[in-house]
Amino acid sequence: MYGPFAFFFYAPQVLVFVYLGPCALLTYLFFAFCLLSYTQCSPKSRRRRTHIQDLKPSRRSNTHSSSHSQPQSPAIPMRPSVRSSAVAALYFTVLLFASPVFGSDYDHKVVAEMLGSFIVMFSIVGIVASTELMRGVGLLEYAVTAGLAVIVVVFSIGHISGAHVNPAFTIAFATVGPFPWRRVPMYIVAQVAGCTIATYAGMMVYGMKSEVLMTRPLVGHSSAFWAEFMASFFVLFLTASLVHAPPTVTQFSGFIVAIGIALGVLITGPISGGSMNPARSLGPAIVSYNYQSLWIYLTAPTLGAICGAFMLRMLKPCGSLTSSSSSTSQRSQFLQID
Repeated sequence: MYGPFAFFFYAPQVLVFVYLGPCALLTYLFFAFCLLSYTQCSPKSRRRRTHIQDLKPSRRSNTHSSSHSQPQSPAIPMRPSVRSSAVAALYFTVLLFASPVFGSDYDHKVVAEMLGSFIVMFSIVGIVASTELMRGVGLLEYAVTAGLAVIVVVFSIGHISGAHVNPAFTIAFATVGPFPWRRVPMYIVAQVAGCTIATYAGMMVYGMKSEVLMTRPLVGHSSAFWAEFMASFFVLFLTASLVHAPPTVTQFSGFIVAIGIALGVLITGPISGGSMNPARSLGPAIVSYNYQSLWIYLTAPTLGAICGAFMLRMLKPCGSLTSSSSSTSQRSQFLQID
């Protein structure tokens, strides 16, 4: 059952999953969301419909003209393909069975990461849509939007999951810090799922194509790689240093991290598009089936974040990421070791 009336068909059934936990509820909601979304499908499956009025010659056309413009039929919006919906729904199916394995509160952490990634990505979709529609939004507004979204996420879910919302940060914290490796796969799955759903939602709300949301090298592959590497290095170095900052500084951690994110976007925007987040680049790539140059945005931020964490560990041998801190609660706000 498709169309806007499908909501009234599926909504009553959602109540059954309320007693099964948040992961089961999100799994079912996403299946329904795939049916309600009217977005562009894979380029291989796009079709065009020719209308009779498009075949009629225009009255204003010059009959003595040597060349005539070919009638262009409008593209019909397609629903998400079965493969894309199945891949995205698989994320939440895995989340459904992850809670008994990793702990009773693990599903709350994973869902919080998914929600935080959704907030960040949908904010990016909104500012990109403003750029396309209003023609008056530049790189500075893009950087400010990303920073404001990070502030919202850090202060809303930071005490629940650590507000990583970035696979590169999760891997870096697990590589150098006390963040457990057993939580890394599901954190990454949740982050990618949040960005993928936000891309779908943005396409449906703003009526834009997913290709517009993709990050591409604007100068060259080498320049884009090192720009993403250095920006991720700076941001992770700043974020990890807040773990051992005094409580008077840590209470403003959301604003400090937002400034670092905004600075990174301003640095990398003209060169690589300002990603610094593998999930942010992977979400639109999954929706649009375009994985060109994606390796840059998967490897460069991850390596840069790991190097930033190692650098902080070398500069603070007595207070490294694995040592004890005077404020365990402030430290676990980002690392979530409990």
